[in-house]
Amino acid sequence: MKFFTYKGYPLVRKDKELYFGNMYDEYVVWMQILETEKQQNMEVASKIKIYLMRTDEKLNPMEAIVKTGERESLYDALDLAKAWLDRAERETA
Repeated sequence: MKFFTYKGYPLVRKDKELYFGNMYDEYVVWMQILETEKQQNMEVASKIKIYLMRTDEKLNPMEAIVKTGERESLYDALDLAKAWLDRAERETA
C-alpha cells in the first residue's frame, strides 16, 4: 500500500488525527487537531498537539510517549515532527 508522504515520511490522516513516520521504525509522531478556524471558507487547524512515540507494541500508550509539543499550524507541527523523527533516527543509528 502506498501512502502520501511529506518530507520523506508517510503521512496518514483519519478525522482529526494524523500519523507521521514509518510504523516499522522505532518512533512515529501522532498529532491531534484540537482546534480549527475558518479561513476563506475552509476549516484550517489552529491548534495541534504533537506526540513523539515509540512504536514498541509492548509499551502502554502512556509509556510510549517520549515528547509532546503544541503548534498553531499544521505546517509548523509537521516541521517539528520531522525534526523529532530525524533526530530520533540519528540517535538510534
